Amino acid sequence: MKALLSKLFNSAPDEPSQIVHSEPPPLLGADMAIAFFSPQAGGDVHAFLRVSPTRFLFGMLDVAGKRETSVPILEAAHNCFLKSGEQIFSEPELNEPEAMIELSRRLNLEIMRAAGGVRSCPAFAGCYNEELGTVCYVNAGHTPGLLRDETGVAELPATGLPLGLFSLAPTDARVVGLGSKSSIAVVSRGVVEAESRNSEFGLSGVKTAMEAGVATAKGLSQRILEDVQSFVHTTPKHNDVTALVLTRAA
Repeated sequence: MKALLSKLFNSAPDEPSQIVHSEPPPLLGADMAIAFFSPQAGGDVHAFLRVSPTRFLFGMLDVAGKRETSVPILEAAHNCFLKSGEQIFSEPELNEPEAMIELSRRLNLEIMRAAGGVRSCPAFAGCYNEELGTVCYVNAGHTPGLLRDETGVAELPATGLPLGLFSLAPTDARVVGLGSKSSIAVVSRGVVEAESRNSEFGLSGVKTAMEAGVATAKGLSQRILEDVQSFVHTTPKHNDVTALVLTRAA
């Protein structure tokens, strides 16, 4: 995890852009992958860790501003996510929605502390329960997550305001179930805002990629970014372009 964080923050601006994959450890009955174009110039950061024998925590944050001015805030938020996640979710008897809300509260305060004031940080964080096949999530003003199942693709909208704006910002947590071969995709703002001929890739572009029936998390995250690249007819450089995918096995 530390090596990944260092690579994201220290990518040289003249490095050639390419799709990079970050693959978490194996999950029971599911797999997860994160794909992004490197080097990154914006305020995106993602994190993941196993917090109990049956729970896996993941998240994507987008600190406002250029990366060179956001690194201390990104590092503080990333470290808070890992440390607080491990502390909060380690209890065997756990109310997952309450735990997610507490994690959001701590992240919010740490972002404001590191920024020395207000700094908008949309965030999406989820806890995958391997026993139940559920994801408990908070969406703090982030791009909606997308859930694909046998009924189609549904949005997972915001449950609260972006982090880093108010010290007592309220948020909510929700739980969704993942059936056989279901997938959840969380993408950065750079994905939906990719432009070509005055039109945006949008969530509709992500939905189209999800409906293509790609079976694996790595394959689907790769497909989303390749579709963005095809849409803009070049390697995207307008913003950080990241796709996080969790896929449930058959």
